[in-house]
Amino acid sequence: MDGWFYPPTLVTGVGPASELAQVEVFGPVLVAMSFRTPAEAVTLANNTRYGLAASLWTQDIDQALDVARGIQAGTIWINSTNLFDASSGFGGYHESGFGREGGREGLYDYARRVPPTAVHGRATKAVANGTVEPGAPPAERAPAIDRTPKMYVAGKQARPDSGYSRLVHASTGGVIGEVGDGNRKDIRNAVEAARAAAASWAASTGYNRAQILYYVAENLSARLAEFAQRLRLMTGASATAAEAEVQASIERLFTFAAWADKFEGNVHVPPLRGAALAVPEPVGVIGVACATERPLLGLIGLVAPAVSMGNAVVVVPSERYPLSATDLYQVLDTSDVPAGVVNIVTGSRDALSQVLADHEDVDAVWYAGTAEGRRAVEAASVGNMKRTWTHLESEFAIAALPADEALREATNIKNIWIPWGA
Repeated sequence: MDGWFYPPTLVTGVGPASELAQVEVFGPVLVAMSFRTPAEAVTLANNTRYGLAASLWTQDIDQALDVARGIQAGTIWINSTNLFDASSGFGGYHESGFGREGGREGLYDYARRVPPTAVHGRATKAVANGTVEPGAPPAERAPAIDRTPKMYVAGKQARPDSGYSRLVHASTGGVIGEVGDGNRKDIRNAVEAARAAAASWAASTGYNRAQILYYVAENLSARLAEFAQRLRLMTGASATAAEAEVQASIERLFTFAAWADKFEGNVHVPPLRGAALAVPEPVGVIGVACATERPLLGLIGLVAPAVSMGNAVVVVPSERYPLSATDLYQVLDTSDVPAGVVNIVTGSRDALSQVLADHEDVDAVWYAGTAEGRRAVEAASVGNMKRTWTHLESEFAIAALPADEALREATNIKNIWIPWGA
């Protein structure tokens, strides 16, 4: 036959950096490389920007399952290949795309969440209750000591690379503090810290992550009055509304702590000789850009589900009211949160969100803000096919954030096919 056809080919003697070993060939070509240990095999398999599917061949099922968990691909076939069924989701990791087709997880990607504001105005009422409830804010006073809160990177306070700071104003207009003005290098340092912490945090047990989040909630509860006072001073909220926001933040921590060891996968039984295990895994490093209003709840409501599932995060807190975030890292320091799991960079939300979306080592970006910022994040994320979860601040009530949706966004589903029988 005439035409562009390539014969089945086996390529040997190829190095890990070769283009043949790095890209998806999509042809009858097999590149063979040797390895000495299962750990080295996993490293070679993950040395690529792609992660659609993989096949493992072995007589040791225990080793196969252990290696399958380590390979970053959406589908793992054990002693088999090219098995598909509508009951089991199919999709990739990294630049092989995100989302799933088939299975329960595939349905979620085709379902649209109804914004809480569209349901009888309940979210609008909740936001109003948190911001305009009667009650005068506390009188603003300059701090006794001139202190500029720093950023929080790799478990340590960090000065901004630029050396510049941003003024933070009280609801009445007076200056109540300053925070660092973050830039691209600050985000780069925070992403490096998050990546260094991501593997060990993901490998920790759900029970351990739950206990740490419980500890954060307990320590925040002990400082409830202090955080409520800060919210009143910054936002002008009443004493009742400010305390309610701190209480809601504590409840979110307890909620996602409880989910940390309970958001589990499924076993699909397709009409083939075997089963497919749908295993949730952390996305990796998530960039989080928080809404302006309700600064404490807006931060914790997004960070808690991401961290509970084993992700490391780089957070850009409320641009107008960042002091709740800089106060929070004192709680993190005393709650056994490992260094690098939560990193906080203060500054311009949309500018720093753009840097996060452009960064090749960020796996997902969660954004709550303007329509323009939302479009910019989604467009920039195309560069390495990172996942995005974006919301307009005007339509999104953080208190009504669906826990199951947040947990799904914080995880990838890996399908491991295990054959049995003859």
